Parts: sequence; C-alpha cells; structure tokens
Amino acid sequence: MTQKVVKRQEILDAFNFRRAIKTFDPTKKISEEDFNVILEAARLSPSSCGLEPWKFLIVQNQEFREKLKEISPGAQGHLPTASHFVIILSRTSKDTRYDSEYVKNQVLNVTGFPAEMSDQVIESIRNFQVNQLNVLENEQKALDWNKRQTFLPFANMMTVAALLGIDSCPIEGFYIDKVEKLLAEENLLEDGYLAVSAMVAFGYRANDSTLFPRGRRDMKDIVQWIN
Repeated sequence: MTQKVVKRQEILDAFNFRRAIKTFDPTKKISEEDFNVILEAARLSPSSCGLEPWKFLIVQNQEFREKLKEISPGAQGHLPTASHFVIILSRTSKDTRYDSEYVKNQVLNVTGFPAEMSDQVIESIRNFQVNQLNVLENEQKALDWNKRQTFLPFANMMTVAALLGIDSCPIEGFYIDKVEKLLAEENLLEDGYLAVSAMVAFGYRANDSTLFPRGRRDMKDIVQWIN
C-alpha cells in the first residue's frame, strides 16, 4: 500500500512539475537513454484501430532549425535552445483508409492478425470509418481524425519527460502551410502521405523565475459523475 501511495505522489509531482517552458538552457542536453524512453512512450501509445497514424521528426540540425524559426512564431525561444525538437506528423487518408496498403500491412504484419482474419478486421475498420465516425466523408475530416490520434503520443511524451525531470513545451504557433512546404522540399512528407500536426520541444528550463503562474479549474467544475 505504501508503494502505491508513493507512486501516486510521484505521478502528481510530475504533472505539477510540467510547465510550458519558453526558453531552455542550451548547455544542458538530454541523454540518449532518457530521450529513447520518451520516444518509446510515443511508440507504445494507443491509436484508433491500432493504425499508428504518425511519424516523429527529431530536428537537431541547427541550419534546419533556423529555417523553422522563420515560420514558427510560437517556437522562437525553443528552436535555438531546446535539447531536442520534435515535429509530430500525421498520416493522411492515403495511408489510413481501410483499403490502403498501409492498413493491410498494419493488420497483417504489425498487429499480427492471422491472414485468415485480415478481411474481417479490415471490414471492421471500414465500418468504423464509414458508418460510425464517418471520417471518410472528405479529406479534411479524415485528416482531422488522424491528427487527433497524434495527440496521444504527444501528451505521453511530455508526461514521461516530466517523470524523468525533463522539461517540455507543446507548440502549435507556426504557419502550417509554410512548414509543410519546407518539409516537402526536404522530401520529409512522403509525397503527401504525411502532414504536420504539432511540434514539441524538450530540454531543461533556463530559469525558474521565467515561469508564469499556472491555474487550473477545481475538480468539481470539470467532472460530473453519472451513477
């Protein structure tokens, strides 16, 4: 019981530690071992239908970061100072439609369903996409669905970082068309099979005095039990 109490407190301490850090200490770098744990948390994250509609670009090249900085107003303090900078990509419907080669491979070779069950599994994905969520009505709706999935590993990466005493900041302050143009020019969007979802920076905070006060609504204001 004591061990559980300690573990609960460790989890809450990590969430209280996590803040949206605007500038990192550029002299402090995350160890390879720690960052691999953060990436593994992303890899092991859940996704709808088990499709894993994501890819993570780890941007360490300083010249490339400078190009990003010009088109990412929300990352001005992060790109020059972060130990690791990640662009989270979402797969488009070219990959995530139930009848795509990507889905077939995911069912047969990644999730490991027996070949004789593959048609049944793909049909269940078709029914889910077409009849339940209706996400294939148009490309934007399909892309929005895929991007929502990417926020699962997105959040898990920041939580695991906080558990390791590593700071982070989620970033959506960028010109998405310009960022996608830059990535496409570098052949990083797989000819339209990937799109930009979000960015996240990791490192160690430069100065605690730069933190703004953080408030949260009371539990009673955001939770309603239906018994």
